[in-house]
Amino acid sequence: MEILGTTLRVCVDNLEVMVPFYERLAGRPAQRFERGGVSVAAVGCFLLMSGPEAELEVLRRVAATIAVRDVEEAAQVLTASGARVIAGPVGTPAGRNLIAMHPDGTVFEYADQGGSATG
Repeated sequence: MEILGTTLRVCVDNLEVMVPFYERLAGRPAQRFERGGVSVAAVGCFLLMSGPEAELEVLRRVAATIAVRDVEEAAQVLTASGARVIAGPVGTPAGRNLIAMHPDGTVFEYADQGGSATG
């Protein structure tokens, strides 16, 4: 499994207030979208999320998003190494993802850009 990069997940109270800070920090504009009632802004290596506390509580459990070349391969390596896939792989608008718990209890999202929400 090849790890291509990591995205840091940051839950914020007010996305509109925080996006300009992260845009200046990353030196690029945010890409915004909504997912499951949560407003999201991807800015460089940061994924800012704002929304209902019940939704954010779940999102806070995931330490980071790890970009991989192939989520199916990641699932195989993770399970063979002692991790437990707790959700996915599933298609998303941006590719595919899965959620895995490592043997130490840390939870990560693994994502690729292959496939789609419909494929």
